[in-house]
Amino acid sequence: MLVKSSIAFASLFALALVACSDSKDDDTSTSTGTDSGTTSEMDGSMSMDDSGTPATTKDIVDTAVGAGSFATLVSAVQAAELEATLRSAGPFTVFAPTDDAFKKIPDFILTKLVSAPYKAELGLILKYHVLSGKVAAADVLGKTQSVDTVSGAKLAVDGSGGKVVLNGSINVSTADIQATNGIIHVVDGVILPSIIDTASNYVDGATKFSTLVAAIKAADLVTTLSGAGPFTVFAPTDAAFAKLPAGTVENLLKPENKAALASILTYHVVSGAVYQKDVMAGAVKSVQGENITVSTTGGVKVNDANVVLTDIPASNGVIHVIDSVIVPPSLAAK
Repeated sequence: MLVKSSIAFASLFALALVACSDSKDDDTSTSTGTDSGTTSEMDGSMSMDDSGTPATTKDIVDTAVGAGSFATLVSAVQAAELEATLRSAGPFTVFAPTDDAFKKIPDFILTKLVSAPYKAELGLILKYHVLSGKVAAADVLGKTQSVDTVSGAKLAVDGSGGKVVLNGSINVSTADIQATNGIIHVVDGVILPSIIDTASNYVDGATKFSTLVAAIKAADLVTTLSGAGPFTVFAPTDAAFAKLPAGTVENLLKPENKAALASILTYHVVSGAVYQKDVMAGAVKSVQGENITVSTTGGVKVNDANVVLTDIPASNGVIHVIDSVIVPPSLAAK
């Protein structure tokens, strides 16, 4: 059997934000939480322009380095090869987790994220903290609206309570830190995309989940896999679906086969967030209702599928990538 991990990341929440004009002048520092820090406290690279208005001389990356409390973030940006992007003209709005915010992620997950096999996932998470354009706290306070992040997934920012809260639980503690190519808002947690957003926007060479996402939509399971969960999803890649007999996927995507498709997809899902370290050989009940057989000899397998990448974290659970589609015994026998 599988032993369920007690670790579950922040739930997916209602989406909100207001975009502001890229041509807007630099905003003054605004505190949106309990931290009363200001631009000048966070960044010592301030100078005066010709009008006497304070002006920064550092880009987003150098501003974060100079602050001294974003070492993990800067290392992650470098590991994901996003440094050049965040030094470019932009402008960008960055929700920057502090070192203490990163400590809320379990060590075994953080260690994996900064390793080479997880570069795509790390980049996806970091880009989920970035908006195109410059959005000041004053443009958000008192409002709720959804916004697209650079990752492709939407982010929720709620400014209706006199402070700015992201995805329902991540607080902006210091706002409006100016940089030459954008603006930084300090946050007290790392924001993770949902399982469906991760699958929809994940690209790592040949590893894609476009067929899986199309199937989830056809089976009307998007809302379920965007919910609080937590869930463990064994996610077949496009190459895994391609192994099925010719015409199988096309037939399953037809409206008349919706029930069978939903049965197959939910057979890939286990209730609870189960990480690699907690896996034990044996049978585990899927959300579909039938058991999946797990083996750990020579690597982790579920039925006849190999788990090729483990522990991709999401806000509502965890994804393990598999190289074949698994079929419920009740359907396989037909």
